[in-house]
Amino acid sequence: MIKRMVIMLIVIGLILGGIFGFQAFKNRMIAAYLANLKAPPQTVSTITAAMSPWQTTLQSVGGFNAVEGASLSAQVQGIVQKIGFQDGQDVKKGDLIVQLLADQQIATLQQYQATVVNAQITYDRDSKLIKTNTIPQSQVDGDLATLKAAQAQVVAQQALIDQYSIRAPFDGRLGIKLVSLGQYLAAGTAVVTLQSLDPIQLDFSMPQQALSQIKVGQTVTATLDAYGNQAFDGKITAISPLVDSQSRNLTIRASLANPDHKLLPGMFGNVSVVVGEPQSYITLPQTAVTINPYGNVVYIVTEKDKGPDGKPQFAASQKFVTTGQARGDQIAVTKGLNAGEVVVTSGQLKLSNGSPVIVNNTVQPANDPNAEPPNPN
Repeated sequence: MIKRMVIMLIVIGLILGGIFGFQAFKNRMIAAYLANLKAPPQTVSTITAAMSPWQTTLQSVGGFNAVEGASLSAQVQGIVQKIGFQDGQDVKKGDLIVQLLADQQIATLQQYQATVVNAQITYDRDSKLIKTNTIPQSQVDGDLATLKAAQAQVVAQQALIDQYSIRAPFDGRLGIKLVSLGQYLAAGTAVVTLQSLDPIQLDFSMPQQALSQIKVGQTVTATLDAYGNQAFDGKITAISPLVDSQSRNLTIRASLANPDHKLLPGMFGNVSVVVGEPQSYITLPQTAVTINPYGNVVYIVTEKDKGPDGKPQFAASQKFVTTGQARGDQIAVTKGLNAGEVVVTSGQLKLSNGSPVIVNNTVQPANDPNAEPPNPN
């Protein structure tokens, strides 16, 4: 019985030893395989870092408004007798816009004018008689007062009649008419808008940190989606002395020539203000810079060794950089990169330190410093 028990324990020990031995052998083989396993090379495109001129600019978005703009309306009530304009017409200062019926006021003016003529005759006659001492001086003085009062009535009535004529207060372009012939207008009813279009103003905001870089007379460039890559240049004419307490931004006004009337009040555009002197920075396509919680990273490609076929093999390594402004498809690198280093521009999402790479520059990412968003039209 004891002999059988011993034999059974020996058999069990051999079985367990075989199981554990096989498991240990398998683990060693897996570890050896993983140790010799190499990541497959990733295909990337590259660019050689080089210095290029860079002009610092401040960017903003602004709105256009007319130097002079008004909604023309009647000062008095009345019936529209004449409309002197067409929709969208350009007018000069003083041009008749709308004439209200003023027959009664004109008749009253003629009455006052007749009174002036009669008062003038009376005053002239008495002025001759005073020389012969036929009438007292007080009568002549009364005649003069009567004449001046009558003349004042004419002036006042003429001013009232002028209120029945709505005229352009400045040169500009009219909008869409809001009245019709024969329509009754209450005082203050708008009849049309008038906007002066050349020059035109552009108002935009900048953070208070930019105040030291902005001054009157600086050149601004505006671009609009409506006109693609066409740029409109102007000059800063005023800087608000008040900083908004909520946004900590200040308002800046520029004036732009607008002879073709392409820019209209109410439009908005992208604003660029050139500041400082031109600098030289290393510029890369924006796709070359990877942003992560630890900072901005680029991948540098270097030659590692020779392959079995004698051809060079390349590997990528991470490098932290400090970036500056962006322009178009490019971004400036102010620190952390040297000219002449080969930088990965695409395909870096699967890279890590030491990853083998294959360089293929057949297709390169966009690298245009003046790139604009595509025009949907």
